[in-house]
Amino acid sequence: MKVIKLEPYSGEANTFAVTSDGKNCILIDCAGEGLIERLSALNLTPKAVLLTHGHFDHVGGTAEFSASGVSIYCSAKEKDFIFSKENRSVFGGVYIPEFTAEGVLKDGNFSVADLNIKVIETPGHTAGSLCFLIENRLFTGDTLFRGSVGRCDLPTGNFTRLKDSLKKLSALDGDFTLYCGHGAETTLERERKYNPYIQV
Repeated sequence: MKVIKLEPYSGEANTFAVTSDGKNCILIDCAGEGLIERLSALNLTPKAVLLTHGHFDHVGGTAEFSASGVSIYCSAKEKDFIFSKENRSVFGGVYIPEFTAEGVLKDGNFSVADLNIKVIETPGHTAGSLCFLIENRLFTGDTLFRGSVGRCDLPTGNFTRLKDSLKKLSALDGDFTLYCGHGAETTLERERKYNPYIQV
């Protein structure tokens, strides 16, 4: 399995392409436009987009994939939240290009593009935030960063739920490389030791 970090444009979140065969891939989040062309340059064919949550900086490029017939997946709570007035207000009423999330994910196992994915519900940053564990790689969106966590003062955010979600991640058996929604990669063991939010 290979993870390719598609470096964000200014102000956008990280997008990750994950492939098991070097030909087909999934995307974890879809920050901005132009990602189809970037995947084409890598000779990768997108089979699905998995959204960690519905903020504009994580879904802003999703519409072009949806229009191309690529399946979009998110949690049930986020599906209703993405195009809501309260979510649009987070970015000052910014326009979010319309798309349809066909698939709804919840705690459990999910397979696509020859990848076995453990879906972990982690509410807190938003009510429908998800993390994805694929082999020894954990994609945390804005739930957990290197040395920090996502903010909880935006619509549907809740710090108490975030603390519970961090405990859930910390309790996972073993160590994993963490691919975060913003910033650099880290490991779960490092965050267990040094991240003050997990230690709370």
